[in-house]
Amino acid sequence: MGGKSRIRGCPYLNPSRLSRLPGGSGPGGLACVPRAKGFCHEEVLAGPVRTVVALTGASGSIYGIRLLRALPGRKVVIVSDDAAAIAEQETGMGRAEIEALGDEHYANSDLAAPVSSGSVRFDAMVIAPCSASTMSKIACGIADNLVTRAASVALKERRRLVLVVRETPLSAIHLGNMERLSSAGAVVLPACPAFYPRPETVEDMVDFVVGRVLDVLGVDNHLYRRWKGGGVRGSRAARRTRR
Repeated sequence: MGGKSRIRGCPYLNPSRLSRLPGGSGPGGLACVPRAKGFCHEEVLAGPVRTVVALTGASGSIYGIRLLRALPGRKVVIVSDDAAAIAEQETGMGRAEIEALGDEHYANSDLAAPVSSGSVRFDAMVIAPCSASTMSKIACGIADNLVTRAASVALKERRRLVLVVRETPLSAIHLGNMERLSSAGAVVLPACPAFYPRPETVEDMVDFVVGRVLDVLGVDNHLYRRWKGGGVRGSRAARRTRR
């Protein structure tokens, strides 16, 4: 056989599947483009980033709502029943209003939704807020609803999974589950606002946490003032020495 071998019917295994496109996300501007349908054909998205945003039953629904408003690209929204009830109480927003902030939305009970399958491409998933119960289920591999199933897909497909955990204090069980998730590749990002930017409103504190989520996703943002050094006597190393 002369030249480079190609696998017929499986274009995703062939180098020519990559084309140089403006704004391509791959090295040197390479981006995936769809080829003719055939055996083993898969849908390839060359368009904007697609992120799954889920809200679960913990206080802090404003984190998920603010994220949906700030996040670029296509957004798939999942709101659990408990999250909908809490959001109504905390923000006055109903489920339909939150779902309208995304491009697609599915019920948490819909285990046949596209994002429940690893064959459907999405780039990242953020659960904000993430309840301790949801976190524990994901850590133990329990996929009994769409949020936990999509999270399981993100882990097994090596996609970015960010959990904005909203619980305090944390038990040894919670901490153990966080360790398991971090080892599995998830980013555990507790809702812990910083105060060096000197927030003046609740919105400022929310924006700090949401800005850190966007940082983890690789999305440029200016939601909070970043640390620039100075303003504290002595270096951190010097302070550690004095202690």
